[in-house]
This record gives sequence, structure tokens and C-alpha cells, in this order.
Amino acid sequence: MIRKTMMKRSAIALAAGTLAFAAVAVWAQNAAAPASAPAAPAVSPTPMAPATTAAGSQAPAANDPQAQLVKQGEYLARAADCAACHTAPKGLPFAGGLPIASPIGTIYSTNITPDKDTGIGSYSLDDFDKAVRHGVAKNGATLYPAMPYTSYAKVRPADVKALYAYFMNGVKPVAQTNKSTDIPWPMSMRWPLSIWRNMFAPAVVGDTASTDNDPISRGRYLVEGLAHCSACHTPRGFALQEKALTDDSTAFLSGGVVDNFLAKNLRGDVTDGLGNWSEGDITAFLKGGRNDHSAAFGGMTDVVQHSTQHMNDDDLTAIAKYLKTLKPVDPNAKALAYDDTVAKALRTGAGKGNGALTFLDNCAACHRSTGKGYTQTFPTLALSSTVNSADPTSLIHIVLRGAEMPWTKSAPTHYAMPGFDDRLTDQDVADVLTFVRSSWGNKAPAVTATQVAKVRKEVGAAVQPQR
Repeated sequence: MIRKTMMKRSAIALAAGTLAFAAVAVWAQNAAAPASAPAAPAVSPTPMAPATTAAGSQAPAANDPQAQLVKQGEYLARAADCAACHTAPKGLPFAGGLPIASPIGTIYSTNITPDKDTGIGSYSLDDFDKAVRHGVAKNGATLYPAMPYTSYAKVRPADVKALYAYFMNGVKPVAQTNKSTDIPWPMSMRWPLSIWRNMFAPAVVGDTASTDNDPISRGRYLVEGLAHCSACHTPRGFALQEKALTDDSTAFLSGGVVDNFLAKNLRGDVTDGLGNWSEGDITAFLKGGRNDHSAAFGGMTDVVQHSTQHMNDDDLTAIAKYLKTLKPVDPNAKALAYDDTVAKALRTGAGKGNGALTFLDNCAACHRSTGKGYTQTFPTLALSSTVNSADPTSLIHIVLRGAEMPWTKSAPTHYAMPGFDDRLTDQDVADVLTFVRSSWGNKAPAVTATQVAKVRKEVGAAVQPQR
């Protein structure tokens, strides 16, 4: 990343640094998004056997180890979803320039093509490793935590070497100068980031004996490392660091708000987690962006479209197996059961409240009076873990701005839901979501017009209509 640093007298710098530290922490929550790979100790120059293999592509010649390494790196880059942050809309692959909004200004992703002047073409393997797994740029500056190096710290050096081989030999160099941040001084100071890094970044791993033959261990390696699921799906702490980076705590993968969407609980909770999803449900979702329970939306749409659908079945199964080992946050919660009372009332015209009428006028054609939708076409609302999450942010966002499923090879039909921001008032949205969250056996807290107004403003939705 380009950095803008200004020197002032020490007292001013200290105060500014404190402000910058707090601001960067705030940014870390809002800008955490899919990025590259994790970190480990010094990378060995000795060639390592590839730790992962690409799926569905022709294997390089067995007598060409460099080609094999590049192919391995390409697969790992997809698993890490590097393109999501390092490719701007309508931009060239990995040339950077993607704007990342923050409360203190805009940050732009960097050029990671092998161009020697504007990209990482002059990076040695050690330089690359320090950036990816340690969060330290070649010039010694600490990277913004948009680069999820706290997760990439768990990527083995052998995989870092494969990634390096791919970015140096398999990616086309692009001469595109990195953009400076739009963060004003003193928030633009970089040195507080090193404090944050020293406080929260874990030690990098080494090339210990691989346990990839065990699917659960393989799944843990992918989830905690390359896939950096925790960056979005784990809540943030006092400095907006991830509250947990491993399953040592039930905070890990228990859900977090990113870009005004709730990245859902991935633990074994039966109401708002994956407790009712089978391993097959999880792999179907990661491969096709939908299953009988839900469909991808928000940032997860890009993750599925650009990353997980390209992973091989063994790795997707490993991820599913590992996620199913995660204990619920609330082990005493009871599973929800379907109740057809509301479905009958809607069919007979007995539902008269604003929530029920708004649902009939705007939602029932797709999601049906039963709340069950149409399997893998229009998602079910009844007993949905998204609907039953305590935080309604995602639901509000989707009703206001709409949502689209990803295009995938296994589920190529593209479905979308329109936004209702210019049609429904804040009270309408609150009423219809409260109705949905209390019907068909759902049991989630009511939604208020104040909550809707907040999300409407934050996502740039249309001003509510006047009635």
C-alpha cells in the first residue's frame, strides 16, 4: 500500500498516532474482506512438495516442477480469493486500485502483478512472505489489516512459495501505479499499525508435518488460513481485532457485521448457525452459492463466484467436515419447528397487520404464503438461520437494496431480488421483517424503524417514500 506519512513534533505525533490507531482499528472491522494468504516463519529456499492441487485442470508435466508449482499457486490464490481485493471493477487482474471505504477515508488495494516498477516484480520470496504472512511491506511499513495477514500467518511456507511462483510466473505484469490513500493526516500515519500488529498478529507457522490426509485437519488449515473465514465471520474486540483466530473460543466464526451485512454464525447453533446444515449442504453452498436452506448474498456472493466454486471437492468436503466440528455458542438452544398458523391465515385473508399485508403485496409471490419459497430458486424464510439471527442487518440491507445469487458452474441460473428502498418506508420494512421473523416457527427479535433508517443511510439507499 502507498503510505502518506508526515513528521511533526513528538507530542503531536503521539496524539495523532493514538487517533490513527483507533481509526485503523475501526477500519479493520469495516474493511476486513477476502484477500490473499496467511503467514509463517522464514521461508525455506528448499523446494517443497505442493500442498494442494488444482481441480478440474490438466496437471503440468511431471518433469516440470516449476510449472507444477505455478499451477499449485494458481489454485491457492483462488482459495485465498486474492482477486477479490486486488482487482478493481473493469480493471486488469491483480492490478489493484479497488477502493475500500473506511470511516477515515478511502484505501486502495495494491498492484500485486509482477511488474517491477509498480507491482511486486522486485519482491524476493522473503519479501513476499513478510507481506503475506507477517503484514510487513518491502519498505518495512506495516500493511493495513485489510490484508488478512492475521489469518495468513497459518499458511505453510510451502504454500507461500507456490503462491510466489504463481504471482511471479503465472500472472501478467501490469504497469499501474498504486493509488495513495485518501486518509488525511494524522489518521494516515502508519506507525500505530505496527502496534496493532504486535498486539494481535499470531506467530507464523512452519512447514511441520502435513496432516492434510485427515479431512478435518485439512479443513481447519483452509478455514483458519487461506480462506480467512474469520476475517468476516468472527466478531471484533476492543480494538476491533478478531476476538478469536482459532476454535479455542466459541467467539470464533460466531458471526460479525461487515459492509452492512451480517456474516453469519458458522458454528453448530441450531437457530442461527449451521446446526441444521449437513456436510452436503455446506459443500453445495460453497460450490453453487445456494442450497435448500439459503443462498449467498453480499460479500459471500463474490467469495463463491471467484473462489470456492473453483476449489476441488476434497477441499470443500474438508471445510464442511471441519465446520461441523464447531460447538454451538448456545448449546441449550432448542431447534425451531415449522408452524403453519400464519400460512393458513394468509391464505384465508385473516392476516391484517401492516407486516402481513406488506408481505403479501411484495414478498409472497416468490417466498410464498408458507414462507418456504422455491427450493434453490427463491430462498426459504421459514426456519432460516439468516432470518433467525439476532442481528437483522442483512435482512434490512437485502430488503432495501436487493440481492443477487452468484453465477456458478454447478448452478448457472442467476436469480436476483429487487430492492424496495423507494417503495417501502422504514416502518414498512420494520413491520414486514418483524412479521417474517415471528412467523412459520421463526423466533427472532422485532425490527424497529430506527434500525432500518440507520441501515438505509449507511448503504446509500433511496430516501424512504412519503405517504
